[in-house]
Amino acid sequence: MSYRALLNIDYTHDFVADDGKLSCAAPGQALEDSIVALTESFIQAGDDVFFAIDAHEENDPYHPESKLFPPHNIIGTPGRALYGKLAEVYDRHRDKPQVHYFDKTRYSAFVGTPLETKLRERGITELHLVGVCTDICILHTAIDAYNKGFDIVVHEQGVASFNQPGHAFALEHVVSILGGRVVEGSHA
Repeated sequence: MSYRALLNIDYTHDFVADDGKLSCAAPGQALEDSIVALTESFIQAGDDVFFAIDAHEENDPYHPESKLFPPHNIIGTPGRALYGKLAEVYDRHRDKPQVHYFDKTRYSAFVGTPLETKLRERGITELHLVGVCTDICILHTAIDAYNKGFDIVVHEQGVASFNQPGHAFALEHVVSILGGRVVEGSHA
């Protein structure tokens, strides 16, 4: 049994494509090959891979993000689809027992999702994070992972944001405050 898992967060059309509703555009697009290679590597090694994907209802006045950001990742829209080649990887492996996909409605992939239960059931202690946005969903997931006792590894070529100072801050925070590691390249 593996002790590590890869967590793909919000690498969707709305967050990455040029015409996405809340896109980090070129910085997010530059991650594609690295995220795809890392995802394939984890799957081939038999490690668990989780896709935690933002899911919002259209015109939801009660969701706190509706006051902060334009509508994005609306359920049933093309904007919620995994971006580019990652969609192909997921489609190819979706039936494997170690590949998991779930909706999330808050920044952290732990809030209101089965993530922690699935990690604990599998004895996973180390979480590898990729996706967008570094200073929002990646950082909030990393903070929750830290508070729940998981070891954190962020793949620098696997995360991006539309806010470059926020991106740099989040990577530094993972190392200096959460005791995590930031690793280069798309290797596991």
